[in-house]
Amino acid sequence: MTLHLAGDYAQSNEALEQAEEIVERLYTKTVRSETLAFLTNDNALPYEGDPYEHVMINVVKALNYAAQNDVTGALVEARRIDHRLNVLSDKLKGKSGYGNDGFARYLSGILYEAAGDLNNAFIAYRNACEAYEAMRGWSQVACPASLRADLLSSAEALGLASEVDRYRNKYPDVEWLSASARQQLAQVVMISYNGRAPRKEDLYLDLPISLDALQLVLLNRGFSHSFENRNRMMDSVLYGLSGRVVRVALPRMVRQKTRIPFETITLTDEQGASYAIQSERVHDLTALAEKTLAERLPAMTVKAVARAAMKFSMAEGAVIGSQQAVGRDAAPWVGLLVSLLAKGLAVASEEADKRSWRTLPDEIHVARVWVPSGRYRATVHHAGGGVAVWAAGVKEASLHLSQGQTMFLFRRVVQ
Repeated sequence: MTLHLAGDYAQSNEALEQAEEIVERLYTKTVRSETLAFLTNDNALPYEGDPYEHVMINVVKALNYAAQNDVTGALVEARRIDHRLNVLSDKLKGKSGYGNDGFARYLSGILYEAAGDLNNAFIAYRNACEAYEAMRGWSQVACPASLRADLLSSAEALGLASEVDRYRNKYPDVEWLSASARQQLAQVVMISYNGRAPRKEDLYLDLPISLDALQLVLLNRGFSHSFENRNRMMDSVLYGLSGRVVRVALPRMVRQKTRIPFETITLTDEQGASYAIQSERVHDLTALAEKTLAERLPAMTVKAVARAAMKFSMAEGAVIGSQQAVGRDAAPWVGLLVSLLAKGLAVASEEADKRSWRTLPDEIHVARVWVPSGRYRATVHHAGGGVAVWAAGVKEASLHLSQGQTMFLFRRVVQ
């Protein structure tokens, strides 16, 4: 992702190809790694990534190819996106979950239209609208106005009169250019990556199994489930000596939301004429990450509780075994020492899996501008004032656009 933002699109795709190969290989889990994870924590497992992260691999690859004017490569990724989403949808079998992606479908439609394949573009646009409508309840992202215009334009170009009438009635306020008019113009597609992806932190649940242990937990942590690294050793010693506290670790999502609601991109030609358009929010990766974690949390909780119980049982067995192995006089202090080591280690080794694709943004915004061919200077201002910086590190981008061309521009805003 960093290479993509730096404009090194070929190297970015090489890295993403490796990531995709690893994802496919990790579908087959080994018994050894699963056993180790059950005895320690899920960080012992290779990180497979969440399904939406798998789709984003193909999304960024498609954008890399598009930035290099490699339409064929971009369409290969569009087809991979479609296949991956269809597989996810089939796995859900009507259940709630991540089985579609409005932004990924929308991008596929843009790429198909840029290649002149209006039939597949219309299908992708229609699927994208349906995905946005299905996801809106939890993603809070509506079907973008530009996407609705694309849907009407492609339907009209294909002669689908009934579809045009249906979408006109559904989206009465949308204005659009006809496909024939678009072919006489050039298009600039600005992709803005805003904010930072959410991070995960540990949510520790210390479960006492005696009244004395309950008092110890309350004295040590109060009613807070937060965790600080400097307390880890102390917790391990205290709970190891007590021998009656079981720790369960679960991941908790921490938002890092962007403060930019939209941007305005302005293209100025050599004669001073300007074309400006406001961007739209097309993807909320924070909402997607929270939805994915919420769906996985019940199964993760069951596994974490079972793992904690197994660790406690093994530690208890080690204490009893060590006491039986030594004489009666040495049994108390040997048992205390083994309890400190075994049960303290059980507590210390409990940690949630906090891994994620951290270089993704919080939100993705898109602006599409149709202009006559020519030379332009592109600038972007975000809401609230200030000049935004392109991903390549410049404040302005100089463009030479030809008729029928689609050019992608990328920008990254951390705030």
